[in-house]
Amino acid sequence: MKKKRFFDCITIGVSSGGLNALMILFKDLPVDFSVPIVVVQHAKADSGDILAGLLNSKTELRVKTAEEKEELKAGFVYICPANYHLLIEENKTVSLSVEPLVNFARPSIDVLFETASLAYGSHLIGIVLTGASSDGAKGLAQIKNYGGYTIIQDPKTAYSSYMPDAAISACDNPDEILPLEDISARLVDLCRERSS
Repeated sequence: MKKKRFFDCITIGVSSGGLNALMILFKDLPVDFSVPIVVVQHAKADSGDILAGLLNSKTELRVKTAEEKEELKAGFVYICPANYHLLIEENKTVSLSVEPLVNFARPSIDVLFETASLAYGSHLIGIVLTGASSDGAKGLAQIKNYGGYTIIQDPKTAYSSYMPDAAISACDNPDEILPLEDISARLVDLCRERSS
């Protein structure tokens, strides 16, 4: 009998069309959702904390801008602050960096995915949503290589299909390619074991 996996963290990368995609994804996640979620959304350097504020009104989860050395906790969505890279350390805390741009972006999805894969290994879920760059493709492939679970938004349902297409090309045999509207229910199902 195959043993079920459990997951300790979900990482999400998104760019063009991201606000609407995240609102759809988060609106159906329950308040007792048992796994912390970390989001990198490409944003202008001067955009401040506006994304966390907008999303907080659309979900039962608590959405906040991630802070340096913060420990990741269940029931929270952590948004990477504008103009910083967000790294997850081996002790499962947040580290913020102003190192140079990666894939022409800061924050970079690849930086989040690659550091999270080192911290969580097979207990990580990585998700690539809509976007107009290839950022996240390399990092999602690393999540897969480290035994994590990979989900890509079906490009046909994306505001911009470039990022999901790039992730599909880079990630050998992703676990699932799903319409945006189906991802939240799938996350609840995948993480149900964690809350039982």
